[in-house]
Amino acid sequence: MLEKIAVIGLGYVGLPVAVGLARAHGKVTGFDIKPERVEALRRGEDATREFAPKELEGLDLLYTTDPADLAGCTCFIVTVPTPIDHNRQPDLTPLRKACVTIGSVLQKGALVVFESTVYPGVTEEVCGPWLAQASGLVQGVDFALGYSPERINPGDKEHRLETITKIIAASDPQSLGRLEALYGPVIRAGLHKAPSIKVAEAAKVIENTQRDLNIALMNELALICDRLGIRTHDVLEAAATKWNFLRFSPGLVGGHCIGVDPYYLTAKAESLGYHPEVILAGRRINDGMGAFVAQKLVKCLIQADVPVRRARVGILGLTFKENVPDLRNSRVPDIVKELASFGIAAMVHDPLADPHEAEEEYGLELTPLERFRELDALVLAVPHRVYLEQGTDALVALLTRSGILIDVKSALRPEALPESLAYWSL
Repeated sequence: MLEKIAVIGLGYVGLPVAVGLARAHGKVTGFDIKPERVEALRRGEDATREFAPKELEGLDLLYTTDPADLAGCTCFIVTVPTPIDHNRQPDLTPLRKACVTIGSVLQKGALVVFESTVYPGVTEEVCGPWLAQASGLVQGVDFALGYSPERINPGDKEHRLETITKIIAASDPQSLGRLEALYGPVIRAGLHKAPSIKVAEAAKVIENTQRDLNIALMNELALICDRLGIRTHDVLEAAATKWNFLRFSPGLVGGHCIGVDPYYLTAKAESLGYHPEVILAGRRINDGMGAFVAQKLVKCLIQADVPVRRARVGILGLTFKENVPDLRNSRVPDIVKELASFGIAAMVHDPLADPHEAEEEYGLELTPLERFRELDALVLAVPHRVYLEQGTDALVALLTRSGILIDVKSALRPEALPESLAYWSL
């Protein structure tokens, strides 16, 4: 059958999906609740920087905020965020709102596919009933469900939607065939048919949980190496000479997936009477790294006889990773908050972050780089390409002669720095 496709949510996940489907199948309706996002896309402007204006030209892709434009669609693909709340519990509010929106126009024979990361059971046990309630239709009779987890990596130009094997699962064989016909022409890397929706949901949530734990191990190693007085980077360089060593690095773990997904898995496990230990231990380590970096900086200031409360401290980078404008779940604010507890009002600069979003999300006012002068300490928190391309000398010039340089991700070569500087990396 010829599907009439709608994509709900046009962020880092939804826009690539909408573009890929429009290229392969023709007309696609892209829905988002943010008017400013829709207006920008209509002008060919993508704030996520995943697509250049020319890549959005000539597509039969309708951008809208009006649910009425979804009427008549036969296939809905949901790509809304799945965050956690202040208690680190899954917040399914965006999913519920998406289901209500879809339910208002849902017709018999429709297929609703979820790409949002969830714990096993959400698609069929939570979203399905929401859709049924909103539409008055019967789940599994009048409409079908599918699940195909997103696997994008923001800012990665090599691993794209089309080049990553895509998992697909559905509530019945016929719907699985529809998913295959839908995604097959888009995904050059091929499709993997999971035996059930729950299997596909679980596969997605453990992908990022595994990565989270591997980084947590490296962060714990960094804590130990700091006490040993050796550089973690040097240890990893040596260890990586073994053929089967897994090359992970310590760092601040944020973003829309890795710092969130483990809490979805643990929430489901706890509801079944099992209290995860390894997963939560990894989360505790990773969640505490921002505070650790800040505390290390304070110790360096004290060792340098710099009055802590009068210290001029600058932080480069606020986004959750380098070379992307995505601020979701950034751990850099943890550094700012911990420094503030010592009386340090750190300045933060980021050339990619949206100033309004930084203020709205974290209460942080971004500082122009011109004010980063005569700093007692500089934290290279997010090594954006634009920082590194300026060269080491440009970073050193922001500091006093005996300043402190904190290189969180070991992006610099310490041997290239003046001996008068105090250098530390995670």
